[in-house]
Amino acid sequence: MTNDSLSHKKEFFGHPKALFILFFTEMWERFSFYGMKALLIFYLTKYHLFSDSAGNLLIGSYAALVYAVPVVGGFIADRYLGFRKAIVFGGILLVLGHVGMAYEGNAATESVTGVITRDEFALQVFYLSLAFIILGVGFLKANISSLVGELYSKEDKRRDSGFTIFYMGINLGSFLATLICVWLGERYGWSYGFAAAGVGMFFGLLTFISGRKLLMGKGESKAPEFLAKHTLGIKNEWLIYLGSVISTLLIWQMVQSHSVVQNLLIVAGAISFVYILYYAITQLDRIARERLIALTILIVFTVVFWALFEQAYTSLNLFADRILDRGPIDAGNFLSLNALFIILLAPVFAWLWVKLGKYNPNTAVKFSIALILVGLGFGSLVLGINVSEMGKVGVIWLVLTYFLHTCGELCLSPVGLSAVTKLSPVKIVGFMMGVWFLATASSEFIASLLANLASIDTSNGVAPDLNLAKQSYLKLFEYLFYAGLGFGVLLLVLSGTINKLMHGVDKELNN
Repeated sequence: MTNDSLSHKKEFFGHPKALFILFFTEMWERFSFYGMKALLIFYLTKYHLFSDSAGNLLIGSYAALVYAVPVVGGFIADRYLGFRKAIVFGGILLVLGHVGMAYEGNAATESVTGVITRDEFALQVFYLSLAFIILGVGFLKANISSLVGELYSKEDKRRDSGFTIFYMGINLGSFLATLICVWLGERYGWSYGFAAAGVGMFFGLLTFISGRKLLMGKGESKAPEFLAKHTLGIKNEWLIYLGSVISTLLIWQMVQSHSVVQNLLIVAGAISFVYILYYAITQLDRIARERLIALTILIVFTVVFWALFEQAYTSLNLFADRILDRGPIDAGNFLSLNALFIILLAPVFAWLWVKLGKYNPNTAVKFSIALILVGLGFGSLVLGINVSEMGKVGVIWLVLTYFLHTCGELCLSPVGLSAVTKLSPVKIVGFMMGVWFLATASSEFIASLLANLASIDTSNGVAPDLNLAKQSYLKLFEYLFYAGLGFGVLLLVLSGTINKLMHGVDKELNN
């Protein structure tokens, strides 16, 4: 049998069969992740009777760590474990974390004097479960994307379409999770929703392990000799696993200490900025230095975009629950709109950029459009609240918000990671990718601080005064509306200068 016929046998719809193993693994992993995240603010405020502020900050710390830890997980996979083993290990940690999430304990109670009594043991199980999920995502998320890249050579014309198929798995998982897990959690009990997320992750892990042969040796360790060696009588590979599991104890405490997470983000951001400045001045020629400066400016503006966009899981979720005239629809179900719009609109945007030809906006202009659109999304809610007078707000205004936010995401997200790889000096591409994830982590935490502007005093998890609650959300959404427009216009003004600093790389990104 020829090599061509062997290769053909390993393909499905013109792509390596392994791609579809990774597609379903990622779909189930995202199902578990977004299903749990969609329920989180409601679980905290309705079951454990957290204040809005405490719930928002916990989600901010959790989400920040979720985006920061993959930098470490990616390094360990690159240097020692290889992508395949890192993904399996991450999947196991995620299953354990979701199993822990299914333990509810006793619901919190509030006395007539306002004293709240919580099940502290159940909360500690919850925090530890979050730590396992954070570490699991750290080992799985970045590495499964890298493994997709290994399936194709750099010259393979199928590479971009392969990644497109893979990313559809992300959105399909998110869409299904925000319907199924939310429905189970809200209607039948939180443990059912969290357990469904865990079952999804178990299927993802099973799918990946069962498809190992189709990987054809891709994603294996680059240091098998090191992994096989013994230190203190234990194989180095098992020491890595053991050390990682022990690190969950640290993450367990960090997720409960928002000030620690905030300070770590500030210190890491400051060190990263100083190093970028030092490297640009001392190690690069003029063109490479200016490209790095352009990338750094773009990364700063992405922090603003994601800080506004990520209101979805905090303030927008609570707004949908308390203020929206949603009938029988569960509040968390509206989160599925983002994934649905991406599935529907991604091909449209891909066609649009090609159709525009020489009029295709440069990267900085696309980023500015994204900021303006995310601002306009909140403008939709401002308008919706103002026209609703004394009653609840119509569903159409939140649907329009998610539509505009998704259009903004499609203007920014697809070219963002590509910009990092093409504008970074070769020797620090990995470092700059880490800075990109650090910026996203920072935006998640900033998002929780912004959401606290609309914090409402509740009684037994319920907002007692509709009009007072509406005014709180109106204040927040007006602020975010002006922030999105303001930063969008500022970037639009700077776009010409940024484009010049990129020295032609922008044409590659937009072709």
